[in-house]
Amino acid sequence: MNVLTDNLSLYGDGLLGTVELTVYGSLLALVLGFLMASFRVAPVASLRAFGTVWVTVLRNTPLTLLFFAVVLGLPRFGVVLPFQLFAVLALGCYTSAFICEAVRSGINTVPVGQGEAARSLGMTFGQTLGTVILPQAFRSVIPPIGSTLIALAKNSAIAGSFSVTELLGTYKTLNELGYGIIWTFVWIAVGYLIVTLTISAVFNVLEKRWGVAR
Repeated sequence: MNVLTDNLSLYGDGLLGTVELTVYGSLLALVLGFLMASFRVAPVASLRAFGTVWVTVLRNTPLTLLFFAVVLGLPRFGVVLPFQLFAVLALGCYTSAFICEAVRSGINTVPVGQGEAARSLGMTFGQTLGTVILPQAFRSVIPPIGSTLIALAKNSAIAGSFSVTELLGTYKTLNELGYGIIWTFVWIAVGYLIVTLTISAVFNVLEKRWGVAR
C-alpha cells in the first residue's frame, strides 16, 4: 500500500495520461473506422481499394512497429508533434482498422432492400449510408466496438516506451526509487482495470439502450 500512498501524484499523472490516450485515441479510431467502413462498401472502386489497403496494412502491422514509424518516421517528413499526439495517432490509426471491420460486419446485417428503397426515393449513397445503414449497423456492433476500445486502452501501455506519460511508464520511476516490483505492478493493473471497466460499463449502457436484442 505504501507504494501507492507515497506516490499518489505519480500514479495519478500516469492514470490521467492513460485516460487521455484512451479517449483521444478512441475518438480518432471511431472516426477513421466508420470512414473506412464507408469506403469499403462504397460504389467507387478507388475508395474500396483505399479502405481495403488501409485495413490490410494496419491489421497486419505490429503496433510497436507502427509506433516507431510514427514517432521516428514522421519527423523526417517535417511533421513534428508532441509525443502524446504521436501516440494518439498511432493508437487511433491502428485501432481504426478493427473498428472498420466491426462496422462493416454490421453493415452486412442490414437488409439490402433498405438501401435499395432509400435509393429509389432519390437518396444519394452518402445519405443512404448516414441515415439508413450506419445507424442500424452501429446498433448491432456495439459489443465488438466496446471490446476493441478496451484493447486500445491496454495497448496504450506501449506509449510509455516513447516518452509518453501513462500508467505503465510509472514503473521505471518507481523501480529507480527502490519500490518492490509486485506491488508496483498490482497498482498499475488496478489503474488499467479502472479504465477498462469504465469503458465496459459505458458500452453496456449503450447496448441496453440501443443494442439489437439477441
